[in-house]
Amino acid sequence: MAEAPAATTSATPNASAAYVGGVTGIGGTLRPVDAASAGLITGAQINSRPVTRPGEVLEEVPGLIITQHSGEGKANQYFLRGFNLDHGTDIAISVDGMPVNMRTHAHGQGYADLNFLIPELVGAVEFHKGPYFVRDGDFASAGSVRIDYLDTLNRTIALATVGSFGLRRALSAASTPLGEGNLLVAGEAQTYDGPWAVPDTLRKLNGVVRYSQGTPLDGFAVTGMGYWGRWNATNQIPERAVAEGLTGRYGTLDPTDGGDTGRFSLSGRWSQSDSGGVTRASAYAIRYGMNLWNNFTYFLNDPVGGDQFRQRDSRVLGGGEISRVFQGDLFGLAMENEIGVQTRTDDIRVGLFDTTARRYRSTVLDDRVLEASAAFYVENRVRWTDWLRTSVGFRADGYYADVRSDTLANSGKARDGIVNPKLGAVFGPWQETEIYLNYGGGFHSNDARGVVATVDPVSPLFTIARSPFLVPSTGYEVGLRNRSIAGLETTLALFRLDFASENLFQGDTGTTEPSRPTRRFGIEWSNHYALTPWLALEGDLTITNARFSDRDPAGRRVPEAPTTIASAGITFGEGAGWFGSLRFRYFGPRPLIEDNAVRSRPTALLNGRLGYNFDGGVSLSLDVLNLTNAKSDQITYSYVSRLPGEDAAGIADRHFHPVEPAAVRLTLAGRF
Repeated sequence: MAEAPAATTSATPNASAAYVGGVTGIGGTLRPVDAASAGLITGAQINSRPVTRPGEVLEEVPGLIITQHSGEGKANQYFLRGFNLDHGTDIAISVDGMPVNMRTHAHGQGYADLNFLIPELVGAVEFHKGPYFVRDGDFASAGSVRIDYLDTLNRTIALATVGSFGLRRALSAASTPLGEGNLLVAGEAQTYDGPWAVPDTLRKLNGVVRYSQGTPLDGFAVTGMGYWGRWNATNQIPERAVAEGLTGRYGTLDPTDGGDTGRFSLSGRWSQSDSGGVTRASAYAIRYGMNLWNNFTYFLNDPVGGDQFRQRDSRVLGGGEISRVFQGDLFGLAMENEIGVQTRTDDIRVGLFDTTARRYRSTVLDDRVLEASAAFYVENRVRWTDWLRTSVGFRADGYYADVRSDTLANSGKARDGIVNPKLGAVFGPWQETEIYLNYGGGFHSNDARGVVATVDPVSPLFTIARSPFLVPSTGYEVGLRNRSIAGLETTLALFRLDFASENLFQGDTGTTEPSRPTRRFGIEWSNHYALTPWLALEGDLTITNARFSDRDPAGRRVPEAPTTIASAGITFGEGAGWFGSLRFRYFGPRPLIEDNAVRSRPTALLNGRLGYNFDGGVSLSLDVLNLTNAKSDQITYSYVSRLPGEDAAGIADRHFHPVEPAAVRLTLAGRF
């Protein structure tokens, strides 16, 4: 049976001043990879990237773009396979078996805040693209990313980073034997202002405590995590405001936007093997809270008090998974069957309030939601010959929601379920080449409030159409993986994904709302070349055609859907001496409205790192972000807003959030 690696050391260069490696996988969540577009990434690869923000380390996943359109404490924005995934609508992200995506969230369905991630603790990352895998459920239609932390560290680490625009970061992490197992403790603190006219004034505290015992197949781990952050936010601004001199490129039209958030969790994982297979179990409990103050339209809805609003989300969620892999044979052929159950329950208080300069003015909604789900999955995997293996399975999901709204007409209960097949075949290897065929159904859930609501909470006299609870998707893929050249792995995948309803960003509310059905065709080409143990090259290209699949006079283009995403990189370094990394990332132009009459500009960024490992465990590295000082945009939207003195109907304009100018960050680290 294929298992996740126990150690993260590999032939990949380690171009990080602080990554020390270690052991991961005790009771682990990682599974075999059986698609051309799926893969495993080591912690060394993740930490070799010079990045602006923690979530950007996941750009090591080919074709994944991670950006920000607001203050640094807010969840990132994700783009993959021709999707603007907003803050996580169709990419499922988990850390140590705990979901990061929040359903029925105040700021958008699937909101996935990764600001609590400590990259130096990442042991391995498993990624899947497409809805082909039985363990992937809600939000996983475009793909899923599973992040596993290290259980033990090879050495103690302590680092300090200083950089442009008020960046200050300190991290310390250590693991030590305790009883029959190991105790890992890590703490992080960070401040950051950014280049903005109104500084972000980000303040962040982060901590991890883990106790683990055993081996990847027979062991357990218990982990506590705590994160708190507070920040100001410079949100996207209209181009006309800069052209007319009302604000600068790094300015804001509402200096009181911002937010705060906290995330505290306790999780456990356990695994046990015997002659018949492997049993795994995991469970988690999370307490989460968030406040966001945003003003995207300025004076469109309220010409006197302005359009700022507060979104509040407070919840306790818990769940778990238990699975069993049965090893056996079918008429003498190697076979295994996997059966699993997943559960999750969210107890949520979610609110929307009109504010001015963060001062309360009125309540739009203040709801309580209980949302629960359970899933059952089965998969059969058979190796028929030396050149053919197959997987056949299905996944059944059931959902329940009880919404208690302050608007009585919007209270109610809802139930829904969906069953999806998952099929895969692998042919080869021939001449070090494998061919993959994949098919599967997926889905995303919609905000439970929209599922039961009957009237507009702003204007209760107006009725609204209810949203479906679960929205199906269907994916197809054919691909190949070639390793015929020593050290070079090349993958090529052709994919199609049909969605019954797209979730699109709405500028006036800052949330996502269900839209029309879509279809995407695309091609992905990914290359990783380990020329030597100390030198590696990477290059990836994704081209996608995204269209609404119905006919509408508004047009067929999917707003903010990227056509072209490309990246390239070089990494060098091993042991004592010099190390470094150079990364190029291209984020192509996108249609901003359905008829393609308004488009964004492309963004091309170059980040670099150069460092030196001294004898004795001390390392020094310099990151240069946006090396060419490109005047590009992180994100662009098109919607109607109103500035003081403009017509009451407002003006449709492109609204952008700029890339930060060139910045340097110096890290001094000790490994003991």
